[in-house]
Amino acid sequence: MPDVVVVGAGLSGLCCARELRAAGLDVLVVERSDAPGGRVRTDVVDGFQLDRGFQVLLTAYPEARRVLDYERLGLRAFESGALIRRDGGFTRLADPRRHPFKALEGLGAPGSLLDKLRVVRLRRRLSRHSLNELLTAPQVTTAEALRREGFSGDFVDAFFRPVLGGIFLDASLETSSRLFAFVFKLFSEGEAALPAAGMQAIPRQLADGLPEGAVRYGATVESAAPGEVVLAGGERLTARSVVVAADGPEAARLTGALEAPAPRAVTTLHYAAGRSPVGEPLLVLNGEGHGPVNDLCVPSDVAPSYAPPGAALVSATVLGIPALTDGQLDAAVREQLRGWFGTQVQGWRLLRALRIPFALPAQPPAAVSPVERPVRLQDGLFVCGDHRGTASIQGAMVSGRRAAAAVRGLDVAPSCAP
Repeated sequence: MPDVVVVGAGLSGLCCARELRAAGLDVLVVERSDAPGGRVRTDVVDGFQLDRGFQVLLTAYPEARRVLDYERLGLRAFESGALIRRDGGFTRLADPRRHPFKALEGLGAPGSLLDKLRVVRLRRRLSRHSLNELLTAPQVTTAEALRREGFSGDFVDAFFRPVLGGIFLDASLETSSRLFAFVFKLFSEGEAALPAAGMQAIPRQLADGLPEGAVRYGATVESAAPGEVVLAGGERLTARSVVVAADGPEAARLTGALEAPAPRAVTTLHYAAGRSPVGEPLLVLNGEGHGPVNDLCVPSDVAPSYAPPGAALVSATVLGIPALTDGQLDAAVREQLRGWFGTQVQGWRLLRALRIPFALPAQPPAAVSPVERPVRLQDGLFVCGDHRGTASIQGAMVSGRRAAAAVRGLDVAPSCAP
């Protein structure tokens, strides 16, 4: 009998298992799929690496720096900034600290010079605070926080709404201002990067740190209770403690002791192209406010290994789950992108239209009071996942460490201590 059974081989479950193993406990991870990762998965289709949804690793995440070997991941970074589609053309918004000459091109981007200066002012102010301070500060919605910072409506609609909509999957900007400050600070202090082998390389690296046989794949869990897990088919696994490391709705179903968080959904369309329509490792934002595409990137411009030689991978993000067939959605996306990139779009081949009903937990102010929610449900039953903290890789990893400490009866230091 293991000391602990962990349900789920996503980021939180794997981080929890590694912490417990390092403390000398015998741990068994049970996972219903055939590989580690949970929602952080990469499918290989015709030589293209398709991440499940637009995901990036922010290199400034403190927990990721602590547990991951960045060099082994072969990280490749997006350029800091974005191309904004507005008024029938593209303008570049660049970070003046990292790209001072390119930043001059952005003077004609949507918003005024004052908006750009307000970005600099906000970044400087956030740099003076720790992540813990930002995550415990008084909060409003992100939309209200941007209004209080003095940003113009034009700049919010052209830049903040699509970029934060892509991060939080929330075009309304109802997400807590704590999460906005958290993400804005991390983007300013590090890079947004992709592993050479796709985002699933992150959980694979975590799983490789566990002993052989410590993760049991193809094991569907029907219920979890203190000291016991019941698998489909009736098999019972017993242990001193059980940690449910599943997404919010699944954790609520398995334990019966949690309220399922509201979902944020997303649809990603991956295309095989003969050449990149962008040609730079930049995120492309829909600043026009119409059409299904919120943002677009060419992952192979960032990490060439995402596409076979002589080809490019184009990934378009649509917020929510449109009530359209794949064919109808593909046609609507192509119509919009043909206006952006011309007739080359017609030659792209749809590799996959991936609909993710629960990509992230919604995190309005009421849902993050406090940001870190309890991981101990009762004696012998614990829970972890990004629904226990920030809806991020950082939040998932930290929740695993917090759950491991709770299993051992220990207090854990603040998750984002500098």
